[in-house]
Parts: sequence; structure tokens; C-alpha cells
Amino acid sequence: MSIKRINPSSLYDGTATGMSQATIDTDTGLIFISGQVDWDTGFHTHNHDMKTQTANAAKHLITVLKEANSSVENILQLRVYVRGEVADHLEDIVPIIASTLGTSRPALTGIGVASLATPETLIEIEAVAKVAR
Repeated sequence: MSIKRINPSSLYDGTATGMSQATIDTDTGLIFISGQVDWDTGFHTHNHDMKTQTANAAKHLITVLKEANSSVENILQLRVYVRGEVADHLEDIVPIIASTLGTSRPALTGIGVASLATPETLIEIEAVAKVAR
């Protein structure tokens, strides 16, 4: 198995924590995308509302997909981790996720969690996709 690591320069550098934004199994063309959050390149969150954090995490997801030679149409599975009860945030999250995905309909799971990487982080979006052919 050959692995390619994806780390767009416009996103935070996870080297210090031992992570990449994505890894590609070049034999199968599967892309495993790390959880995307509303962080700048310095690991800071400047937005403290669910809508803005969701939109920015979705933008980061698209950035990683493009760098991996893929797109939202090639997402196979999407996991959305939300601080707190997912149902309490559906009104804010669903329109942004649906708009980001367009006509793509990947398997999707929403998961409520007690905490994420930082106290300011409200949402994290991870995905499995395939490389565009």
C-alpha cells in the first residue's frame, strides 16, 4: 500500500500533533479526511457561532478535497461531530451541509459529543472520499 499525505498550506499544520489533513491510499484511491474545524493556520477559532463554524469547516473540507484531486461529488461518507445535542443545532447545520454537498448524497452521520479539540470548537466534519478519475 502506498500512502500520500495531503496538507494544504492554507490550513493549519498538524505536523506537531502527528496528523495530516488527509491521507490517500493510492492503491484504492480512497481519501481519509481528518476532521475539519473553524481554525486558522495558528489553530485559533475566531467565530463562536454554529453557523459560521459549520460554513468554515465545510470550506476547509472542500480545500482538502481539491488538494487531493477530488470534490464533494466523490464523498462516500461524512461524519459531523457537534458539541452538545445534534438536534439542537440541525436548523443551523443542515442548510449549510446540504448546500455544500449539492446533489451529492454520501452516507452521513451526525454525532453529539461532550467536547472537541478546543473549548471554542463547536463542530468538526470528517469524510471518506475517492480520488476523481
